[in-house]
Amino acid sequence: MKFNIYNKMVMIVWIALAIGSCDDLVEVDPPGHRMVSESVFDNDQTAIAAMNGIYYELFNKGFSSGGAYSITYLSSISSDEMDLERVSYEHSKEFYENALNPDNQGVYWLWTSAYETIYMVNSLLEGLNSSSTITPGLGNRLEGEAKFVRAFSYFYLINLYGETPLLLTTDYERNALAGRNSIAEVYDQIILDLEDARSLLDETYMDGERTQVNRFVATALLARVHLFLENWELAERFSTEVINASGTYELLDDLDDVFLANSREAIWQISPYGLGYMATQTNEGNIFIIDPDDPFAVFFMSVVVPKAFYDSLSEDDLRRQHWMAYNPNLVFYYPHKYKIRNSTGPIEEYSMVMRLAEQYFIRAEARTMQGNIPGGIADLDVIRGRAGLPLFADTDPGIDADALIGAILKERRIELHTEWGHRWLDLKRTDRATEVLEPLKDAWEPTDVLYPVPGDERMKNPNLSQNDGY
Repeated sequence: MKFNIYNKMVMIVWIALAIGSCDDLVEVDPPGHRMVSESVFDNDQTAIAAMNGIYYELFNKGFSSGGAYSITYLSSISSDEMDLERVSYEHSKEFYENALNPDNQGVYWLWTSAYETIYMVNSLLEGLNSSSTITPGLGNRLEGEAKFVRAFSYFYLINLYGETPLLLTTDYERNALAGRNSIAEVYDQIILDLEDARSLLDETYMDGERTQVNRFVATALLARVHLFLENWELAERFSTEVINASGTYELLDDLDDVFLANSREAIWQISPYGLGYMATQTNEGNIFIIDPDDPFAVFFMSVVVPKAFYDSLSEDDLRRQHWMAYNPNLVFYYPHKYKIRNSTGPIEEYSMVMRLAEQYFIRAEARTMQGNIPGGIADLDVIRGRAGLPLFADTDPGIDADALIGAILKERRIELHTEWGHRWLDLKRTDRATEVLEPLKDAWEPTDVLYPVPGDERMKNPNLSQNDGY
């Protein structure tokens, strides 16, 4: 893939922005930080490089990486989405059994990597605000992109941990002792950041790369946020805006093309370029694929598709045919949305973060909850038709609202399988987690719907309370 001429500068600028964030978000020396901000934001090129550095670093940050410490991996085993077949990672067994200890390394890295990202965003926003040399139009765009990334990070923090500190500056003294804000307060800030992003961004992808944020990306997340808040009218409105961007997005007929770099179904992706070409595969491909031609696959295998889930899918379902694969040597099914497990060649796949199919699900649910059953059926049938399945408009046009919501959630589970914790979050937001998971998980307690606040963070900050059950 093509990258702009500032790539070498990007990594240098990112290192400057990230000073102090790796070990403790708030331990940043004030004079040095001011010098960094002044040097990074003294011209357009370095400001662009700073934002690109944040994008690239998302591939390395635990929560957004798609790897063993990511939302995608850990939420998949917290739910009924994947079975833990081999304990390749020490922290994963507790997630799979829903028996988390606050000192679990996965709990820690999810939390801290999200806050490290927020810290870098806050640093960039402060640098933009204090700079008098950045071109105004560029400054607005970078501000919009940064505010989206902050909103995105907080969306997952509150849905994984519940109440969480709302940190909007790099003020190390204040951040070090910040208590937890209410979920409502954090959602208000998320919506504010996303509305600002919508007003500051246009509809284009810079350099044609869908790894950068445009107005539709912010709109798509806003649609999801309002779905979670049960603001049905707004969820429908914003999802419709994305769906109607026909010149930008489309559902692809060939399912093997969906997860390619800059796929036209992609709303936002993360590039493996963050590794600096040491490897060029996605972390999802690396962790999920159990290559039947690899004699050492058994040593790398961690999670597998539950056989009961695979067997529940129609044999005609194209998603079963294209997005799942079988290892006959190990007698397991594995996710196969990404086709590349290891690569050092040109980048072919980007990690998919948000895509058009989700927007159809959002609108289908929002329409159904407002009594528009035909509209809900129409949106759901778009996804089912692409999967090669019979349409509800033909087989059950008189379906009632409750049954249609059940059908939408079932299709979400199949379509969005192993993507960014959708199944885990859907079980929680619809209050079905205990109903579904208690029969499957011996240690399940209703309080397990939230992960514990990391013990190390509470030791450093006495104002951080703990979630119930821990």
